[in-house]
Amino acid sequence: MKLNLSIAFRYLFGKKSTNAINIITWISIIGMAIGTASLILILSVFNGFESLLTGMLSNFNPDVKVTLVTGKYISEDSVNIGSIKKIQGVDQVAFTLEETSFFEYNGSQEVGIIKGVNKDFLKVTGLDTSLIAGEAKFDQKTEYGILGSGMSTKLSVSPSDAFSSVNVYMPLRGAKGPLSKEFNAYSFYPSGTFSVGSEVDQQYVLVNYNAVNQLLDLEKHFSSIEIKLSPQASEKHILKELQKILGPKFKVSNRYQQDEGFLKIMNIEKWISYLIACLSLLIIAFNLVGSLWMIVLEKKKDIAILKSMGQTKSGIRTIFMTLGFLISSIGIVVGFALGLVLYFLQKQYGIISIPDGFMIDAYPIEIRWIDFVIVSITVMTIGYLASLLPSLRAAKVSAFVRQE
Repeated sequence: MKLNLSIAFRYLFGKKSTNAINIITWISIIGMAIGTASLILILSVFNGFESLLTGMLSNFNPDVKVTLVTGKYISEDSVNIGSIKKIQGVDQVAFTLEETSFFEYNGSQEVGIIKGVNKDFLKVTGLDTSLIAGEAKFDQKTEYGILGSGMSTKLSVSPSDAFSSVNVYMPLRGAKGPLSKEFNAYSFYPSGTFSVGSEVDQQYVLVNYNAVNQLLDLEKHFSSIEIKLSPQASEKHILKELQKILGPKFKVSNRYQQDEGFLKIMNIEKWISYLIACLSLLIIAFNLVGSLWMIVLEKKKDIAILKSMGQTKSGIRTIFMTLGFLISSIGIVVGFALGLVLYFLQKQYGIISIPDGFMIDAYPIEIRWIDFVIVSITVMTIGYLASLLPSLRAAKVSAFVRQE
């Protein structure tokens, strides 16, 4: 094996009779390097977007969310909240109540989701860090609420107008008399705007928890329990304990499960983009096939001599497979170096910017060590496939120099 590696190394860096072979070989190495860098950067950009959006959603979604398997509302009295708070690792607990509603503000109308929360909700989620204007006021005598940035835009809410209220209308639950009103109404003053960079911004309006109960003709009912965990808590253990306490009527979801659909779509987009880049790398690999084939043609006499000295066909194949491995390895190393340089430039200076209107100025980027493993395996597999035909051709070279 050491001899085969030594011969392959000499064939790669040794002097060749035709300079074109050297040029094609180095074009192959550069092509593999560019392909490797592209794969790393594609994965890193998707990682960056995933981390950015997940981080922003974490300011709205709790660590653990408890909802009903069937139905919408359940009384607080039917849940042993004391037992939940006693679970080791549970830091904060908040009840929330949400429902689809009709909103009106100074003639602008929109359908969205009203969510009743209290001050404990801010401790559970940290939504106050995502406020882009104003402040959150849920437990004051005056009725206040905060709107998602998209909902605020659709209703044309003016931050400077302190006298106009947002009106909320909710159809009455159950049948009423012919002269009774058809809906409940509630008004609040917008005290702030938040943005978490998702559909939440386009739909949600957050107000006082008790006000939503009254709007729905309920009293101390909730649609979900939102829980914050301690930093060192065992999520798996807490999920198991919660399910044991609450029973089969409730669904207990961790942060990933709350956004499972969104994260799955992001992963699908990520790997489709990766596969498209792999197809480009396969096209680049044709240069590697060409350079190895030309080396085989140039080294026919050497191969014949090696065979006459006792080298086997499998040994000859190994030499040229090793040569393809060396070219691919150099391409990987150079590609990783190029990818890391571009990564740090983007991270520090944001050389590729995002058009105006987005929450960030430049494409987010994040490198994960597993990406290097995935890209290395991908490039080496492509290099292996590109080396197969030239190595098989080399093995067929006759042991007789004159015949060749």
